[in-house]
Amino acid sequence: MKIAIISLFVGLVTGLIFSFAKLPLPAPPTLPGVTGIFGIYAGSILAAKIMEMMSK
Repeated sequence: MKIAIISLFVGLVTGLIFSFAKLPLPAPPTLPGVTGIFGIYAGSILAAKIMEMMSK
């Protein structure tokens, strides 16, 4: 949980810096982009589980 809170804080600070500097955000601005990032993360977890099952 501590890592998630730190990540949220760093994300907020990064968003503020980029907005004040009038730069495009370094992340996808739309819901499909965000769900794509979640899909990549979920896929990596699934791959780890499959590899774990195959090594038994």
